[in-house]
Amino acid sequence: MPTVGVGRDRLYAALGKTYTQEEFEDLCFDFGIELDDVTTEKAIIRKEKHLDDEGGKGDEDEEVIYKIEVPANRYDLLCLEGIAQSLRVFNGQEDIPTYKLANISKESMIKMHVKSETSSIRPFVVCAVLRGVTFDEASYNSFIDLQDKLHQNICRRRTLVAIGTHDLDTLQAPFTYEALPPSSINFVPLKQVKNFRADELMEFYKSDLKLKKFLHIIENSPVFPVLYDHKRTVLSLPPIINGAHSAITLRTKNVFVECTATDLTKAKIVLNTIVTAFSAYCERKFEIEPVEVLYSDGSSHVYPDLSIYNMDVSLSYVNSYAGVSLEAKEVTGLLKRMQLHAEQSKSDNITVSVPPTRSDILHPCDVVEDVAIAYGYNNIPMRKHIPTSEPVSLKPLALNEFTELIRSEIAMNGFTEVLTFILGSWKENFPMLRCKDDKSKAVVIGNPRSSDCELVRTSLMPGILKTVNNNKDHPKPIKIFEVGDIVLLAEKTDVGARNRCQLAALYCGATSGLELIHGLVDRIMEAVGASFVPLGDNTGYFIETSDDPEFLPGRQASIIYKGKRIGVFGILHPEVLNNFDIPDPCSYVELNVESLL
Repeated sequence: MPTVGVGRDRLYAALGKTYTQEEFEDLCFDFGIELDDVTTEKAIIRKEKHLDDEGGKGDEDEEVIYKIEVPANRYDLLCLEGIAQSLRVFNGQEDIPTYKLANISKESMIKMHVKSETSSIRPFVVCAVLRGVTFDEASYNSFIDLQDKLHQNICRRRTLVAIGTHDLDTLQAPFTYEALPPSSINFVPLKQVKNFRADELMEFYKSDLKLKKFLHIIENSPVFPVLYDHKRTVLSLPPIINGAHSAITLRTKNVFVECTATDLTKAKIVLNTIVTAFSAYCERKFEIEPVEVLYSDGSSHVYPDLSIYNMDVSLSYVNSYAGVSLEAKEVTGLLKRMQLHAEQSKSDNITVSVPPTRSDILHPCDVVEDVAIAYGYNNIPMRKHIPTSEPVSLKPLALNEFTELIRSEIAMNGFTEVLTFILGSWKENFPMLRCKDDKSKAVVIGNPRSSDCELVRTSLMPGILKTVNNNKDHPKPIKIFEVGDIVLLAEKTDVGARNRCQLAALYCGATSGLELIHGLVDRIMEAVGASFVPLGDNTGYFIETSDDPEFLPGRQASIIYKGKRIGVFGILHPEVLNNFDIPDPCSYVELNVESLL
């Protein structure tokens, strides 16, 4: 779940009350969030740079930072402003805020004209204006940080939505959203002084650690999305970078917010999240100025959409699923603590009004969850039976069912199952296995707590070998196996990585036992119905010579199934065994279980 770093003193000031750490932890628990860590800016920097603790010198003079873990679908809690607002309402310190659009005619609204060419790359744009904003350094940093959090979360690393925020006073409306060949787009990007062509900018940012991971979204497209003002000043080149001309500062008073997207629903949620959280700093609190978006087909839409929608939930449904016995008045009171207006509409029905900040409320069960949180999970009485409801047909996932059969088969061959950690050190995953890290496979942990948790494993081998190392005195032979996930980088997926289920088995004894591992491979393939075929035949499986650095040359083989390499087995290289302090020879197999399903 996302973790939000907020200054303790600033948070307490926003809450209008000072808490002890234990009291604040209890408040977070009651509201359904968690105080994950307590640190300082210096400590965060030291951890990022892997520096020594220095005994915490000077930390007592620094502001304490609370790292608060929030639910992944509560986008309104991704900044201090949202957390403080929600906790104040939860504590009954203030009423639920009412967000409204500025009362201006359509003719007076700022216009955003969308050209038809954008439909081929990022077809949607939504916009809004925050007028009379007053930023200080802390609120400005929170505004930027919220955008980063949204980009990583609902925006799926800018593939679905990209946010641009601009100083409106430096621009001239109306605006246009276009898609042009990269060679025809010229502007000075944020934090630069030189003018770049868009295609030049792609090359320039390939060496930028932060921005290079977004280039793939548009770099192969014949046209790039771009936003212009009336004077043809570039606002942004989404989803890569904003223009320097309209950069917001502490002196900015009027903020123009635009979100370009491939998913309109998520774009509207992102826009609502930003403008509702920071409209608290506007001269007219909680008022947002709308923008009209005009499409080339003649259609027009006004954003943001701050409309409230109503959901009817029966009282009996709430009581049954929450495991409580409450009156309608009690339920409406609890929901108001969770920023949901509610009132009894019929004898057994409650009408819940869902505000634009609560995009997570999609179903009556979400309302029940909020009732349970406000009531207090610890206050719900224990019950010996599951609440009755309509019968649900359940069955295991095909992959889980398949891996259980594989486990049973290997266990019947005399192997003992082990379960090892999915996080490991870079050294164990690459140099100790005689492998090179080309930066294309491993998912690296951004802020590891220790060197043992630097990345997500790309092979089951390190964990298996560490298990043997810790059981060297065990009577030989050692026959162990594991079925588990590895994680590999995958740029084309929405989260940038993918899980893959692997099977690994190892034999360690006085002799290498290669024939036993080979026999285990044959038994597994036989169990899944794959027949051994001649080399080059793609109807079954065969083995061929391989050259993997972890294994002895000439004593290893690739497993080819239906024309694809699904695994490898062989005698482990003595250097690998020495790196893990294993004195006895070992044979090992690892293969992709999903390819057999």
